Amino acid sequence: MTGFEPLAISVVSGVAVPIFQSLWGSGGKWLGMFGKTLNENTRELIFKASNQYTKNYTERHGILKVLGMREPVKLESIYTTVQLLDESNIHNFANLEELEIVYRQGQNRKFVSKDCPKQAGIKVANENQFLMVLGGPGVGKSTFLRKTGLEALKKKGKFKHHLIPVFLELKRFTSDDIDIEKIIASEFDTCGFPEAEKFTTEALNKGKLLILLDGLDEVPTNKLNEVITQIQNFVDRYDKNRFITSCRAAHRSAFRRFSDVAMADFDDSQIQQFITNWFQSDTDQEVKTADRCWELLQKSENSAAKELAHTPLLLTFLCLTYDRSQRFPDNRSSLYRKALRILLEEWAVEKRILQTEIYQGLHTELEEILLSEIAYSGFDADRLFYSESEIVSQIRSFLANNLNAPQHLNGKRILEAIAVQQGILVERAEDVFSFSHLTLQEYLTAYYIHEHSEYQNLVSQHLVDKRWQEVFLLVSGLMARGADDLLLLMEKEARTHINTPNLQALLRWADEATDSSEADIKPVGKRAFAYALANDYANALESHNDNANA
Repeated sequence: MTGFEPLAISVVSGVAVPIFQSLWGSGGKWLGMFGKTLNENTRELIFKASNQYTKNYTERHGILKVLGMREPVKLESIYTTVQLLDESNIHNFANLEELEIVYRQGQNRKFVSKDCPKQAGIKVANENQFLMVLGGPGVGKSTFLRKTGLEALKKKGKFKHHLIPVFLELKRFTSDDIDIEKIIASEFDTCGFPEAEKFTTEALNKGKLLILLDGLDEVPTNKLNEVITQIQNFVDRYDKNRFITSCRAAHRSAFRRFSDVAMADFDDSQIQQFITNWFQSDTDQEVKTADRCWELLQKSENSAAKELAHTPLLLTFLCLTYDRSQRFPDNRSSLYRKALRILLEEWAVEKRILQTEIYQGLHTELEEILLSEIAYSGFDADRLFYSESEIVSQIRSFLANNLNAPQHLNGKRILEAIAVQQGILVERAEDVFSFSHLTLQEYLTAYYIHEHSEYQNLVSQHLVDKRWQEVFLLVSGLMARGADDLLLLMEKEARTHINTPNLQALLRWADEATDSSEADIKPVGKRAFAYALANDYANALESHNDNANA
């Protein structure tokens, strides 16, 4: 072997490693790190270490195994191109009232204030030397960082800078003496690089590394300030390199040089692509599992379930659920309860963030009760957005009035944990929050009604309110065999509406209007057609009167 040209075409697991050549140079030179020339033995060591590094990165960071998957899957096999939002466009409404108005004008189930410009994630990574990627739990921040590293390792990858990626999980920064340079050097030393510390220093000085710092918010609280200081100093010292870090939202202003962007929710095309990527086995392709899963999500009765699919973590959950039985559960309450538990507990366990005082004091069942009270109070008042002070006040009241709740916890810190660590509540504008998905608020509202046996009030107040339709279905699912009692209450309430003079008059009119019709249509169909015509006429008349009075 002479020189380092073979490294430019060396491939391990389908991933090329040309970027190492730029550090060592062709013709057997390693930028003076081992003198002007390298002996044959050193060349061989470097060649093997380079391939081992690529292999290690691919095996450690190129697979995905979450939510109890039986087997890991290759990240690249299911990866769906992500879109990023400019952080300046995220909180683009000033107050709670405006958010409520815009939501209702949208006529859909999404908490979207307006269309924000989006860019492909890898394009943004190519354009920004210092990048902070923000987003809630499970939106794909870690996956995006890992994928960017994989692209950097490829000979013709989409990441356009010839740099060596180093992926560091910040939650592992737990020691009293945090030395980022030594941590990076250990990554190279593990792969057998000769004089790994010298190699690391030279690489950093020459700006040859892409440093991926994942999960700033997962750093233990007692170490956070120190870690932020160490990272900031490290970035300032080695500012020729490129850095991408991720964070759920908090501490986003910690790094002066970094441009803030946020992960956008998946749109329909991304959801469909993810499902297609997920079900790609020969058997799945033969029976068109992906097409059937997507078609099922498109049905109106699954509109609330599809809402969860806009978050990659919960879309993964939906794919796993569908894969087990080739359908979604008939009892949607059980589906949403599992989705909520993923955010409350399972995902947090995988991320190892449950060691703080808040999670030890406020266990999952208590948190569900707290969230259900917040959800119900807003939904019952036809409000989807909450001020920070309002939520904190509700949390404090809950802690004070619930005998099982820990009294010493801070209401604002609990809100931060729910919003930042779990993503169940999301900050939509400055100090304005909503639930991350309307589906979750509806489920928690139903949970509150079920736990407090508020069935009579539900039926008498909201039976004919379309906004509560999903809540009725969820309550019946939670009641299980007791749902017959709910149906009896609904039948009784419906009769009170049917027996009103106005409705009785309408029924008589429909009978009389269609009695002489000779059309070959069943009487019930004729009456339905008459009702529709009457409704259209009434709407047109109301619109005419409104215009006349304008």
